[in-house]
Amino acid sequence: MLQLGDEAVYFSAVFVLVASGTRSPTGASLLTAFLYVFMLMFRFPPVPADQAGRVLRPGGWGAAAAGSGGVPAVALGGGGRDAPENTLAAIREASRNGATGVELDLSLTADGVAVLMHDETVDRTTNGSGPVSGLRLVQVKKLDAAARHRLKDKFSGEKVPTLQEAVEECLRHQLTIFFDVKSQPDKAAAALHQMYKKYPALYNSSIVCSFEPKVIYKMRQTDSNVVTALIHRPWRLSRFDDGTSRSLSTSGRLWLGILDVLLDWAHHHILWKLCGVSAILVHKDFISVDYVQYWAERGVEVVGWTVTTAVEKDYYQKMLKIGYMTDSLLEDSDARY
Repeated sequence: MLQLGDEAVYFSAVFVLVASGTRSPTGASLLTAFLYVFMLMFRFPPVPADQAGRVLRPGGWGAAAAGSGGVPAVALGGGGRDAPENTLAAIREASRNGATGVELDLSLTADGVAVLMHDETVDRTTNGSGPVSGLRLVQVKKLDAAARHRLKDKFSGEKVPTLQEAVEECLRHQLTIFFDVKSQPDKAAAALHQMYKKYPALYNSSIVCSFEPKVIYKMRQTDSNVVTALIHRPWRLSRFDDGTSRSLSTSGRLWLGILDVLLDWAHHHILWKLCGVSAILVHKDFISVDYVQYWAERGVEVVGWTVTTAVEKDYYQKMLKIGYMTDSLLEDSDARY
């Protein structure tokens, strides 16, 4: 949990900033007090550490296991290089190739059925076109989810699975599930809540994660017993994954940069505690031994993404000793996310 000393520093900083801007000690005191009370009243406590441990450290891996290369390896999208991403075939391949878990992307069809799809549209991964939210389940089920994959001949005809089909497949293979939710927090939380009630084993074998804090907060509101995590990449608002700027104008870059600084601060000092997360999923370029220790002192685990080479995996296994997400369990690959 956040240390008392940390809280004193953070709220003191808020007071100083507000007082400097408004030149009103009284107003600054009232606003700081309001924020403090808000945090006390509306934050969610994290799930018990033993429950989070079963999800994030399947099989009870620890220092000894990590030293022998036993850290959790999570197949991103089921391992999108080894099989068509977000399919039952990918889940089976991930299990066969030694993954401890899979990350699955949740989307909702026009008729409200939860299915697996990373993008807003079906264009990149299937032989179809259009937004997932504009297609009914019967239409989605006609698509070939392997149509654009490098191994499309091997997996030809693979279908887009529903959330329930994917959950059942993961449970059969005893894989930890990272549910990645990108939008529609109310509907996504409702769909996931149904899965947790139907398959109680998920409470000890899955985690709900998202870039959007509102998704995690809504999930905790819907079911406070679910293990959750925030996903974070510093400078996400102002820069693409390759580091290039999202805005061409100087003012746009400045404004987005300011928002990125504020968002990064909020992730590390406010949002994780407000949502009561058990883990934070961070882009691999921003993880170090000190960074892992920072979160460990707060009872939060770090998981890295997307780890793509054997050298990187060795670093996670022997130095960082934390779980990681990868596109392939078999070979080096180019990061796509």
